[in-house]
Amino acid sequence: MTIKPAIRIAERKLIVKNRTILTGVPDSVIATTGSTSGPVEGVFLGAAFEENNSRHVVPLGALRDVRFLACFRFKLWWMAQKMGDKGGDIPLETQFLLLETKDGSHLESNDGNEENQIVYTVFLPLIEGSFRACLQGNAQDELELCLESGDADTKASSFTHSLFISAGTDPYDTISDAIRTVKLHLKTFRQRHEKKLAGIVDYFGWCTWDAFYQEVTQEGVEAGLKSLSAGGTPPKFVIIDDGWQSVGGDPQDEKEGEQSEKKQEPLLRLTGIKENSKFQTRDDPTVGIKNIVKIAKEKYGLKYVYVWHAITGYWGGVRPGEKETEQYESSMKYPQVSKGVVENEPTWKTDVMAVQGLGLVNPVNVYRFYNELHSYLASAGVDGVKVDVQCILETLGAGLGGRVELTRQFHLALDASVARNFPDNGCVACMSHNTDALYCSKQTGVMRASDDFFPRDPTSHTIHIAAVAYNSVFLGEFMQPDWDMFHSLHPAAEYHGSARAISGGPLYVSDAPGNHNFELLKKLVLPDGSILRARLPGRPTRDCLFTDPARDGVSLLKIWNMNQYTGVLGVYNCQGAAWNSIERKNTFHETKSEAMTGSVRGRDVHLITEAATDPDWNGDCAVYYHRSGELVTLPYNASIPVSLKVLEYDIFTVTPIKVLAPGFRFAPLGLIIMFNGGGAIEGLRYEVKGGAKMLELESGYEGEGNGVAGEKVENNSSELVGIVHMEVKGCGKFAAYSSARPRRCTVGSTEVDFVYDSDSGLVTLSLDHLPEEGRKVHIVEVEL
Repeated sequence: MTIKPAIRIAERKLIVKNRTILTGVPDSVIATTGSTSGPVEGVFLGAAFEENNSRHVVPLGALRDVRFLACFRFKLWWMAQKMGDKGGDIPLETQFLLLETKDGSHLESNDGNEENQIVYTVFLPLIEGSFRACLQGNAQDELELCLESGDADTKASSFTHSLFISAGTDPYDTISDAIRTVKLHLKTFRQRHEKKLAGIVDYFGWCTWDAFYQEVTQEGVEAGLKSLSAGGTPPKFVIIDDGWQSVGGDPQDEKEGEQSEKKQEPLLRLTGIKENSKFQTRDDPTVGIKNIVKIAKEKYGLKYVYVWHAITGYWGGVRPGEKETEQYESSMKYPQVSKGVVENEPTWKTDVMAVQGLGLVNPVNVYRFYNELHSYLASAGVDGVKVDVQCILETLGAGLGGRVELTRQFHLALDASVARNFPDNGCVACMSHNTDALYCSKQTGVMRASDDFFPRDPTSHTIHIAAVAYNSVFLGEFMQPDWDMFHSLHPAAEYHGSARAISGGPLYVSDAPGNHNFELLKKLVLPDGSILRARLPGRPTRDCLFTDPARDGVSLLKIWNMNQYTGVLGVYNCQGAAWNSIERKNTFHETKSEAMTGSVRGRDVHLITEAATDPDWNGDCAVYYHRSGELVTLPYNASIPVSLKVLEYDIFTVTPIKVLAPGFRFAPLGLIIMFNGGGAIEGLRYEVKGGAKMLELESGYEGEGNGVAGEKVENNSSELVGIVHMEVKGCGKFAAYSSARPRRCTVGSTEVDFVYDSDSGLVTLSLDHLPEEGRKVHIVEVEL
């Protein structure tokens, strides 16, 4: 008997685990097994064309009756999500595609039989040679593969490994395993878990952008640090954004100047690697940016100072002919934007960068450029850089070997310079959502996950939360997604802030000095400036992967993440605005009802089993509502309803319940004032005592399947049933679920007062201050 590959092309069909995904696959499509590249079953696809060319499009077959999630570029710089059920719905510039077959069940089968389970199929368009691939749909519902070099002289006609397809029954594992296989094949990038994560991710920060934009000054930076520190939420890092560099427009004669006034503002270009006059002190201009770095660290206790620069130096590149930068041999290049990007973002036809061009550093000299810039900054005490405008490189490859080659050269140089000058791997990638860069990223560990936070654009807030969550499904495999800065004093501040708290990424605001909501900030930041960061990239729950929480008028978005001993769920109403494929911009649209209802289960936290201390855990969870303070216990697979209006949210801490003895059940919840309070629990150990054995004998105990509800009990015997030992970071109101009233609670060696609600089982006590000097955690013990 011949064993057929799980993923194969047969009779012009793409068959995945005995399910037909594509029909009418052309004969020109070439399939190569993926088994030689890694342990995952999969197939690489390519195609043969009759002519050498710099751009090819080939249909892969018709796609119908499967739900999909596509991450596509709606702008040159940024991706967003699109859902649909046929090939014609797949947008141009799709860089990640996940399909769900409609037959099957979400429930795991006990015997591991995949026949009855939903199968998830991932399509990853890749880099092959000098070409970069993406996916798109056509009017015949065919899935198409588009291959481009970005250089008319860089041509090819045969491709074998331009698209990787893999499948499995766990969507998150399927994606991760597929990208691991691609990594082993390409050997050009590393995954998130293999990279050093910069220290900024574990602290609260401030960015100058929305506070000052390009008008930032040293005085403004100090004012922002001072006002945040004074309110009890001290930032431990700052990003000095655009506005510190030496830049200038192109020299113009008077006649040109008169004409350009009617047309466009001149595009500014870098004129030197040092700071501009705003960041020089009058007494000694040579001190430069070192002055504000010293103030930030010595006066305000910051750990990290980052500064911004574009991957080409500045928006308009490095100005050719400047004495201070002549060694980099920059020359003028005019962006040639790919057809798919221009279709999705028509404003590129008149964009200032396209019209006025960029001064591109000679690729031969780009390491020297980065190293001299970064070593100057490092000598001033700067710890890292936010490197912006990254996707512009794909438009500048003409005459330089194409987009893939140019991107690779610049990123290799950037990685080497960051590794040499910023030992904490201090680099945040921004405006960088192209696979040209992702598939050559070996160093950078943090990247912005979506288009900007726009404080004055009311359409943007719901769109932002949906985009960061869905983009993180793909981007989180390469780097830790950064869900961007936000304003703490803003109508949507809690909506944004709560999402950042469960994102797993950096947490920072861009408030103007004095404009802060400290009540909100104290749900995010501990008094020492540290945060309770979740352990993974926040992503949509399994049942939200293919629903459209921005457009469908009925669905809520649920986002899950993990702490060491708890899970966290955020639920958001993101309806009412989305990218409009007809108008090619973000627009409002009507929603079907004011409030929408969904449901929450403990198992919505995909890896909640990993938080259980007991290998025989039965799936019961304690669930704490952040907004109402309500506590419920949920058996495995039971759900609770959640109703939210547009721009409303709720956060749920989800903790596996430990059964110590009949009637004695416990689950820590953490610092419940904080959005991600469960992140405070850094150690958890259950010690079962002699009283538990007596209870088991008395009740004929038969294991943990006793259900969640039940009469509350109290230990009235002289013997303890158990002691719960916890290590807790931070300070504030600490809570846990206990089915029995505790005998006593101690913090360190001191017995403390606690409050017990016998109806819900909520135990609360106060941790009045941070752990004592030299200690990272409080030792909290609950005796039962």
